[in-house]
Order: sequence, then structure tokens, then C-alpha cells
Amino acid sequence: MQRRPFLLGCGCLAFAAAAGVRADDYDYQVPPRFARPEAGTDEGGLWAYMDREEQRLKRSSFLIRDPALHGYVNGIACRLAGEHCPEMRVYLVRTPYFNASMAPNGMMQVWSGLLVRMQNEAQLAAVLGHEIGHYLQRDSVERLRDAKSRSSFGLIVGLALGAVGGGSVGSLAQMGILAGGLAYGRDQERVADKIGIALMARNGYAPAEAGRVWGQLLEEAEGAKAAGEDVSSTNILFASHPPAEERREVLAAAAKRDWPGAARTGADEYRAALAPHRMGFLYDEVRRRRFGESLVLFDRLLKSSPRDGQVQYFKGEAYRQRGREGDTRLALEAYRAALEMDSTPPEVHRSLGTVLRQAGENAEATRAFQRYLELKPGAEDAELIRSYLTGSQS
Repeated sequence: MQRRPFLLGCGCLAFAAAAGVRADDYDYQVPPRFARPEAGTDEGGLWAYMDREEQRLKRSSFLIRDPALHGYVNGIACRLAGEHCPEMRVYLVRTPYFNASMAPNGMMQVWSGLLVRMQNEAQLAAVLGHEIGHYLQRDSVERLRDAKSRSSFGLIVGLALGAVGGGSVGSLAQMGILAGGLAYGRDQERVADKIGIALMARNGYAPAEAGRVWGQLLEEAEGAKAAGEDVSSTNILFASHPPAEERREVLAAAAKRDWPGAARTGADEYRAALAPHRMGFLYDEVRRRRFGESLVLFDRLLKSSPRDGQVQYFKGEAYRQRGREGDTRLALEAYRAALEMDSTPPEVHRSLGTVLRQAGENAEATRAFQRYLELKPGAEDAELIRSYLTGSQS
């Protein structure tokens, strides 16, 4: 099948072998914009397929349709992509796993499980820059060409697009297919790391935040192991990326380089952009029932913002729903601590009342339920809570 170069103004594909990315520096030279391949070529067929999948993604019920949040994330990607900005199309998908992906036609997908884990704008820029690195290197073309040679191509692509047809993105079987079918090679991941750091530093972001993203994922993996949870079955990153120790060293070395003017983290801006959706994302996180990972996440968020009542509430929810020996006490401690914090949701009173009621502390449970109804009289479960109160008074 006929193939042709993608470069405008260049009759070669030298950059596809990591030109501009040397082992000793990050002086990456961004290639010119790519021309759309002709329909009759191998690459053209892949682009057309991804175009069709993009139309399905636009209709997905998982898509986050918030112009403000989309504009914020897309704006970061656009600045990082520079000359390639017109080809970048970012889609935010509500599914509680850490993942981002880039298609050869410029379609990027970012999952809400990633967004809730980022502590600032620089960390998000590190991930977006990494994905843009894959795009600039044309890694996804080779990845999809390989998948196309297998009968599972359509299934693999559909899963990578976030189960736009309505399936469950989070099933272990699907995650396993993703890990085996769409994983980049480790050398490709190494190059994308370097490109991502170069792009974020050029836009004023602190490169040290790139290493912190990976460190945070490792902390969650350790929390999962300690809780007896299988990390490899749900985190596709560990299946394809370089070994943890190596990547930690590379990213740490990158942070120590001289990056003039690259110190911005954008923590306040990121927190404000995510605020309207954060409660829902945290709720989804607990529903994953990966409590070892979630509790590490919540503790990390509380370390950076000790008076965050939302996170403290969901920490209590994680303990309550896990239900191991001693978790009831830990849940009560978390709920009571949340009552002393800022932006605590009304639901903390409902959960507190539920646990106290189960423990036979009816008087305190009644006060908690009453306070919940005062704060949220139109709640969907208001009648159920009132029935609890009626029963406790009879």
C-alpha cells in the first residue's frame, strides 16, 4: 500500500527516528505541521477511521460538556503544541482512571481520573506535553498500523476512545486489552517524556512537576499493594512505560537542569478550573472501589490543602465503604474532622448519621440527619432520612 511523508515542506521522515531528541539534552526541534495524508494511503485510512471514531466520541454520554473546563485544558494543550495548535482537539471524558491518549489525527482524550489527580496546571501540562510528544513523533501511526494488522483493531480503538458506545471503560478485561493492544514502546515513552518536559519548560512550567506526577502514581501503586489490590490489572501505564526507578532518575535529572523562567505551577488556576466538577470526580473515585489507591490520593490532596472538607469527606467514604476491621472508627474520625474544615459537603452529615445509627448512637445520629436535611432539604434521599428520624423517635 502506498505511503507518503506527513511533513509540510520536508521530503523526509528523519524526525520520526527521534531527530532533535538527543540522549544528553532536551533541545527538541518541533517539526512543521503535518499534511493530511491522501485517502488512498495506509495513513489516510487510519486517519479516516479515527475521524469516524471522533464523531462517535462527540456523541458519548461520558463526554464532559463544560465549555469553561474544556477551554482551560484545550488552551494549555494549544500553548504546548505551538504551531500544531490548529490540529489539537482535546476531549474530556468522565471515567475515573488515570489516562490520556493521542490519535494520529490530532484527537486527544483526557480522563477525569487523571484530572482529579493533578495538583496544579504544571502537572497537567507535563501529561499533555507527553501526549503531544507522541503526536509529533507520529508514534500513534505506528501503533495503530500494528493494531490494524490484527482482527481486534476495531475493539482496541473503541476501548481507547472511552467506550463511546456505552460500555464500561473500567472493566478489568478492557483495561487488559488496552495494555496489550495500544501500549507504546518504552523507547517511545522515553522520547515523549523528554519532548513533554521541553515543551512545558518553554511555556514557563516547572519541569520538576513532571517527575512528581510519576511519583504520585507510584505512591498509589504502593498503597494498592499494601491493601492487597492488583496494580497491573487497572493501571495500563505500568505495562508500557520505562521502569519506575529509571523514569524517576531521568525526570529528577531534568528538574535539576537550568530552565530559565520555568517555575510556574499554576495551582490556584487549576483548582479554580476543576472546582465545579471536583465533587463528582471524587465520588467516581470512591466508586472504583480501589480503596488503597484512593486513600493515598486523598492523603496527598489533604497534605497540599489541609482544610479541604470535600476530600476529607470522601476519605471517610472510602473507609466506610471498604468496611474492614477498624474502618468504622476511621470513617467516623474522617467525618468529624471534615466538619471542622472548609467547603464540607452536606452529605458528610448523612454519612455520619448512617454510621452512628449502625453503631446504636441514635441521639447523635438523629442530630446528624437533622442537620443534613437543614442543609439539603430537597435531597433525593430526604424522605428516606426522614423515615430514619421517624423510626428513631417511635
